[in-house]
Amino acid sequence: MKKTAQGNKVWEIEHRVAHCYSTWGKTYFKEYYKSAQAYPPVHLQIVKDELRRHGAQNVLDAGCGPASMLRELRRFRTRRFGFDLAPGMVDEAKRVLSKQGVPPKHIWTGSVLDPRAYRGPKDGVRHKFDSALCFGVLPHIPEAMDKKVFSLLRKNVNRGGLVLVEARNELFSLFTCNRYSFRFLEERLIRPDGWAGISRGIKKSTATALRRLQGHFRMDLPPIRQGKAGEPGYDEVLSRTHNPMISAKQFAQAGFGKVEVLFYHYHCLPPMFECTNPEWFRKQSLRMENPRDWRGHFMASAFILKGIAA
Repeated sequence: MKKTAQGNKVWEIEHRVAHCYSTWGKTYFKEYYKSAQAYPPVHLQIVKDELRRHGAQNVLDAGCGPASMLRELRRFRTRRFGFDLAPGMVDEAKRVLSKQGVPPKHIWTGSVLDPRAYRGPKDGVRHKFDSALCFGVLPHIPEAMDKKVFSLLRKNVNRGGLVLVEARNELFSLFTCNRYSFRFLEERLIRPDGWAGISRGIKKSTATALRRLQGHFRMDLPPIRQGKAGEPGYDEVLSRTHNPMISAKQFAQAGFGKVEVLFYHYHCLPPMFECTNPEWFRKQSLRMENPRDWRGHFMASAFILKGIAA
């Protein structure tokens, strides 16, 4: 009964996420990888550098979207495979990659939480991969399922295989000075709901203190991202952030060695100040890009878990 209830909850989350991305197939790559308004995809260069060093013969992109990354690996002598939850994304990925000579059967529909999805099309061959990517997926995974994603990635790459998993950086909220900052302080650090043995008077005074603390942050920022054509927007579906220290530990526990956290998408100032001088803000932020800079724990909005299958 418990498993059924959990399964239904996961299905509902995935259904909403797939709906969120249902109209993005033909526009996602252009808007987030090629648009002059979007921050340059610095993570793509990190991925290319790591794959080049590893020299994998094939790569699986678990949650490939419209082949945003796979299409950019066309110069690698690597067999490319991928699957995604949203059928529209899969259709676009097949269309784009077929022009690069990738067979359509190398791309299919599937969930990162379904062990069957990693097996690929029913062509009589169970693939084991030399490397795997998982980008833009972890934010939409229920917290209790993170370890399952890491475990499935480990089971479906060869020993010594390279795996790169992306997540949004929860610790970045300590730098943003907005509602994310207050929520992190209240829910992750202070945790007033867990206090015990305090009087009603103390509870009242601490509630007042928390309200005063909240007044130091821009609770109206950032704006809620809504959908385009009736579908739920990014902030209207499950879209979590991850603590890189906790995620790295879970990654290692799933069977990965040489685990590293590689940070990207730096911000030279809290995001709300970008509007004061957008061009300077971007140039200065790009100058900071260094995957292994300790400041990335707080000044980078995303990170990549890198591990070698043990």
